[in-house]
Amino acid sequence: MEKHEELPTKIFVVKTTTGQEKNVARLVAAKIEMNKIPIKAVLVPETLRGYVFMEAEGAHLIEEAIVGIKHVRSRIPGIVSFSEVERYIVRKPVIEELNESDIVEVTGGPFKGMRAKITRIDKTKAEVTLELLEATFTLPITVNSDYVKLVEKARSGSGGA
Repeated sequence: MEKHEELPTKIFVVKTTTGQEKNVARLVAAKIEMNKIPIKAVLVPETLRGYVFMEAEGAHLIEEAIVGIKHVRSRIPGIVSFSEVERYIVRKPVIEELNESDIVEVTGGPFKGMRAKITRIDKTKAEVTLELLEATFTLPITVNSDYVKLVEKARSGSGGA
């Protein structure tokens, strides 16, 4: 009864020049559309630089799509399981990765671009209280956790090693 699983799609990885992932995806998408290549999906994960994931029934289709495309380095041999790709698709809330004393960069608002140390985390409100490192005096500010990007994890000085 499960005839539809005769041709399962596979996920392949293409190595690109770092920073050119979106350009490669656009060029490949245009080539797929023009040449009617049966590639089902092209994924550019924000957190993984230098790689593009493509879903197709075989490696030959990926090779056909990437040949001659600028900034494509190579196709990584083998296939990737969906569970490996899923971590780049399912977005974890930023606040889940943060701990007190972590160093973050403010990504929005009047303090954009400044580095700060987390002094308090309020997970119920999704807010973090920060101490700006680049300010001349310590000024605690509270911002939404979506406006911070983790730069450096706090070093755990105490703990059984």
